[in-house]
Amino acid sequence: MGKNNTIILLQFAVLAIVLTMVKEATSIPICNIDTNDLEKCRAAVTGNNPPAPGPDCCAVARSANLQCLCPYKPYLSSFGINPSKVRPLLAKCGINSPPSCFSA
Repeated sequence: MGKNNTIILLQFAVLAIVLTMVKEATSIPICNIDTNDLEKCRAAVTGNNPPAPGPDCCAVARSANLQCLCPYKPYLSSFGINPSKVRPLLAKCGINSPPSCFSA
């Protein structure tokens, strides 16, 4: 495992611990998203036939630093987010040039 992968895994572990400790009482900014705001998009990225994202979700998606989120993509499912649903959500929100990590 390379040094960069180790650093990313450590960052994720710390993030997971912090999120577990603060639950929903406190919002933590990550990649220009407050963690509590992720709930606005949960329905649109879960299940077999998710509904279209709402305006609040699209506002969150547009404000996010998507490139910053790329290292966290492998861990999205642990937060109940289906990674294969992210690209369609972005397209429905008018974000037609997502970073390559969300293009596949």
